[in-house]
Amino acid sequence: MGGFFAAASKEDCVFDLFFGVDYHSHLGTRRAGMAVYSEEYGFDKAIHNIENAPFRTKFTKESNEMHGTLGIGCISDFEAQPILVRSHHGTFAITTVGKINNADEIVDKIIKTNTHFFEMQNGDINPTELVAAIINQKENFIEGIRYAQELVEGSLSMLILTPKGIYCARDKMGRTPIVIGRKDNGFCASFESFAYLNLGYTDCKELGPGEVAVMTAEDVKTIITPGKDMKICTFLWIYYGYPSSSYEGISVEKMRYNCGRALAKRDNVKPDIVAGVPDSGIAHAIGYSNESGIPFSRPFVKYTPTWPRSFMPTHQSKRNLIAKMKLIPIHDLIEGKSLLLIDDSIVRGTQLRETTQFLYNSGAKEVHIRPACPPLVYGCKYLNFSRSTSEMELITRRVIKELEGEDPTESVLREYTNPDSEKYQKMVDKICEKLHFTSLRYHRLDDMIESVGIGADKLCTYCWNGVE
Repeated sequence: MGGFFAAASKEDCVFDLFFGVDYHSHLGTRRAGMAVYSEEYGFDKAIHNIENAPFRTKFTKESNEMHGTLGIGCISDFEAQPILVRSHHGTFAITTVGKINNADEIVDKIIKTNTHFFEMQNGDINPTELVAAIINQKENFIEGIRYAQELVEGSLSMLILTPKGIYCARDKMGRTPIVIGRKDNGFCASFESFAYLNLGYTDCKELGPGEVAVMTAEDVKTIITPGKDMKICTFLWIYYGYPSSSYEGISVEKMRYNCGRALAKRDNVKPDIVAGVPDSGIAHAIGYSNESGIPFSRPFVKYTPTWPRSFMPTHQSKRNLIAKMKLIPIHDLIEGKSLLLIDDSIVRGTQLRETTQFLYNSGAKEVHIRPACPPLVYGCKYLNFSRSTSEMELITRRVIKELEGEDPTESVLREYTNPDSEKYQKMVDKICEKLHFTSLRYHRLDDMIESVGIGADKLCTYCWNGVE
């Protein structure tokens, strides 16, 4: 995943940029960067590895030494960015959020124009550099941005820093957000709507799907109007979004309460306590507890001062170890208890199996699992949630292949996504058995969509039902 932030100010913007980017640290774990521009100093840029230290620590020096009235920055799980480019458009910096599925095809097309690409260490071309090259195929930024959004298969939102202002371009289907904040001396653009509130900005507007605006310290002008169709990622509410975030006016925390309530309404077990896997499962669990009347409790806590996020390491074995080491049991709340545990989702299943075993070892009598979203059956085509997760790494796909005795056809797969089908129930029962849960019940897709509260036609649900 990834997140970005931009600021345009009549005064120095680096303070706002530094903290605005830092407020996106939950969206990425590997790379971060800032680029600024001022009439006096020109462009300046810094990129650091943040795998072993937080953004604030790595960029403290830059926060004191960089100067500019315009700036962009990002947190990224993968490529180093923002990148600084010199082209026939002049010098500019660019950062992106999204996923390019047809990168090889685009590279072959652009290389024929004698364009040169640098490569990352793993041999892949930096996607943000590729987007810059696409933009440079056209006569101006507006045509270039539109061309990039049409050419890329997947998703693409971007910020482009130029001496005259910052171009803010939301993905053509609005799969990821861009919101604008304002205060007396300028404006900001942000992936997360809460990132600017403590910096003195107030809500100004949210860009629509495909909308492109130019932001300066004086105003924000739309230069490409938004489209009518939208497919914003539903997983932003379920997991990736920070509790204080809102997308399309829908609060992340409130949506998670709604999920928990819907889960409780369809459930028939009577555990002693309801708990959430920290941190993203907690709000879902509160919603469940409020609806069911079963006490909410914290039978284990996550030790966060030194442990990074569990999916940060490259190797799965290390991810599992860190996930286990972070959880500290509170035995008085576990021993002899029947627990109902809510997590945001089940992906591979390894981590939740470890957590369940950890609870049994700590004296739990029963562990009922309630994921806050439906079974993940398809790998995401539109966002880089995890570049290492192929469809066959998903616990659902492994179980489906086992039940079918072969790789399923598309029509058979669709049966497994129907919560009222016999195949769906067999899959759920098998996952429950494999992961050693007392019981397993997933959130239904229709209930999840209702929990968001906007039209199903505006939400991307591909990873659950395969519908584009």
